[in-house]
Amino acid sequence: MSADDDDVVWVDRREDVRVIVSIAGIFSLADRRDMQGERRVFSCQAVNVSPRAVALASAVNGKLGDRIIADIEHLGKLEGPIIRVLERGFVMGIVATAQEREKLAAKIEWLQKFKDHDQSDQRAERRFAPTNPYSQIMLPDGSTQTCLVVDLSVSGAALSAAAVPEVGTVLAVGKIVGRVVRHFEGGFAVQFVERQSPDEIEKKLVPK
Repeated sequence: MSADDDDVVWVDRREDVRVIVSIAGIFSLADRRDMQGERRVFSCQAVNVSPRAVALASAVNGKLGDRIIADIEHLGKLEGPIIRVLERGFVMGIVATAQEREKLAAKIEWLQKFKDHDQSDQRAERRFAPTNPYSQIMLPDGSTQTCLVVDLSVSGAALSAAAVPEVGTVLAVGKIVGRVVRHFEGGFAVQFVERQSPDEIEKKLVPK
C-alpha cells in the first residue's frame, strides 16, 4: 500500500491532536432504516475528536465495523467505520483523503482555541448541553428507554432515542413531566409541564 493509499484509511496515531468537546451532531447507521427504507437519523454529541477519529455519545449504538455517516456541528460531514463500541456511544474512524484530513485538522485547531469561549444565545430560553447527556424517558404505557439529551432549558429539552414518540405524547424525562411538541432530524422536542429551576434541572434528569 502506498503512502497516498494510507491516507484514506483510519490509523491510530497517538500524536494526532485530540480535543475534548461537546458539540451536537447527527448520524445514520447502514442497518437502521425506517418503514420507507430510508436510513434513520439519530442525534449525538461529539465528545472527543482528532483528525482520524471521533467519539460520539448517543442513545443508540452500532456494532464494530458498522459504517457511519455523521454530520457534526463545526466539523461537517464525516464518514467511517465504528472502531470501538462504548457503553453509551462509539468511536468512529474517519475515512478521508490527505487534503480532507488537513482541512479537518484546521477545524479542530479552531475548536481547540474557541471551544471554551462563551457565546451569546438569542433564544427566549438559554439552552445548554447537560454535564451528563444521558437520561431516561418513561412513556404512558410504563415502558422506559435511554435517551440522549441534546440540549435543554428550564422549559424543555431536545432528545434522541431509539424510538420517536408521537407529537402530543406525555412522558417523563427523568423526574420531569413533559409533552412531545415536535420532531426534528435526529430526535424530538419536549416541553415541560412546569418551568424548572436552573439549579435543579440537571439533578431531575436522573430518573432515580
